[in-house]
Amino acid sequence: MPPISSRFKLGIVRDVLNAAGEPSFGTRALEVLKDNPELEWEYTPELENEITPELAARYDALYVNSSRVTARTVARDDRRLRIVARHGVGYDSVDVPALTAKGIALTNTPLAIRRPVAVATLTLMFALAGRLFAKDRITRSARWSERNDLMGMGLVGRTLGIVGGGGIGQELLRVSAPFGLRRLVADPYAKDEALRALDARRVPLEQLMREADFIVVACLLNEETHHLIGAAQLALMKPTAYFINVARGPIVDEAALIDALRAGRIAGAGLDVFEQEPADPANPLLRMENVIVTPHALAWTDECFHAIASSGLQGVADFSLGRRPAHLVNPETWRDR
Repeated sequence: MPPISSRFKLGIVRDVLNAAGEPSFGTRALEVLKDNPELEWEYTPELENEITPELAARYDALYVNSSRVTARTVARDDRRLRIVARHGVGYDSVDVPALTAKGIALTNTPLAIRRPVAVATLTLMFALAGRLFAKDRITRSARWSERNDLMGMGLVGRTLGIVGGGGIGQELLRVSAPFGLRRLVADPYAKDEALRALDARRVPLEQLMREADFIVVACLLNEETHHLIGAAQLALMKPTAYFINVARGPIVDEAALIDALRAGRIAGAGLDVFEQEPADPANPLLRMENVIVTPHALAWTDECFHAIASSGLQGVADFSLGRRPAHLVNPETWRDR
């Protein structure tokens, strides 16, 4: 590896910028970068779907949103990159073993995203339960007489099933507490005592799929959870139940979900994520009236993005000063320093 210059250089990938060229998370979050006067930063010259070896040779740190970081990114001998900071909690777009093998730290922002995603989940649940979009359509087309046929589903006494009992799942348990829902969690790694403290119960995935009126996918995407929800699991759902995914698209076999919705085996779905993103315009999910779709951005608010960027950029600032970042995905890279 070539010698590192005296100044620590951060590249912020351009997909965090809005149409006006300003950071979508606001400018206040950038204040944390002033902790180290030897740290300089800039937005990357181009928007890259995959971080190139050239960028890895240009920067000590990269702050990435949706861009992929691959083994190719860090393969060259002129690599300068020492830390990648993910703008968010998921890191399925990053080749973690490749970074770890090169001693490159990876951070994410697990705390900042929890409340916004939990609130976004409630937004989808309320819209589905109230049949919001169907009622919007009949109102706009002067079909008020059809409102008796669009009865919503009350929440009291219904069952909320959460696939994934980690930070987001537990936050969803907290924010859903006032609505009179029975709450179930499917997660082999969740602690029973933590779930009991939130008035929830851990059950096998099959039981959750059978009993829940609202099923929410809120787990990380990895080899274990890829297509965790497929045709067999969807077939267990009640015909009156709704399916919500706010995690990652490939956790669900999308073709099986489309089949279940087309056949009327489930009542509907709320999807903030897809197997392919951006979603193919020909995707049948985009044309189904019992499906609410958003572009992997329902949780995006000024509050959310400021918290994410403040946390993520603080990790970079800490690293540049020789301090251990708060949220290391691959802590072995720090122990090896």
